[in-house]
Amino acid sequence: MDRPVTLVTGTRKGIGRFLAEHFVRLGHRVIGCSRSEFDGTLEHYVHYRVDVSDEQGVKQLVADVRKTWGRLDHLINNAGIASMNHSLLTPLSTVRDVLTTNVVGTFLFCREAAKVMKTMRFGRIVNLTTVAVPLKLEGEAAYVASKAAVLSLTQVLAKELADFGITVNALGPVPTETDLIRSVPKDKIDRLLSRQAIPRFGTFEDIANVVDFYFKPESGFITGQCLYLGGV
Repeated sequence: MDRPVTLVTGTRKGIGRFLAEHFVRLGHRVIGCSRSEFDGTLEHYVHYRVDVSDEQGVKQLVADVRKTWGRLDHLINNAGIASMNHSLLTPLSTVRDVLTTNVVGTFLFCREAAKVMKTMRFGRIVNLTTVAVPLKLEGEAAYVASKAAVLSLTQVLAKELADFGITVNALGPVPTETDLIRSVPKDKIDRLLSRQAIPRFGTFEDIANVVDFYFKPESGFITGQCLYLGGV
């Protein structure tokens, strides 16, 4: 019962799966979720099939965590979807899907997790945004707008939750080699990487390093911040 309890959203593959495996290796009990089943098994990991924008599903997941372990130390809001279309070619249904998953989903998990953390007078919340926000990346209007909202949400929650010993910070990855990135034309990726001070793809390890920093006991005075990778 001394193991930290860490909740990660969007753990079926990519960054989320790596973070789940990373924190299991560090001795955490990890709870993850996605809209589909988790492929394989992972010791000290529990998976829920939940859409992050489903309020009742999120409430039930967090209630189960509270009932089973009596605590929740960390939350990583990783789940998200993107739309890589010119705004004139983006259907309203896509805009709604992006905003619902990225903004509503992040809000719901922050709200419910903070209720548990509040009773402990301790918590660490990390929300994933993107370097596409400061770069004002063209061709991704809905996605950039949603992640800018996540950043603003992070900054407001940092103030609202500080009195409860909860820090709320954000992390903005650069392009990382996931299924999503592999579908983007190479010339577009090359142009994006050239806008970074360190013009390379990010790695899962780069992302985990920042999350580890935010989770450290010594980081209790750091809140409302966003760390962008790659020198953006």
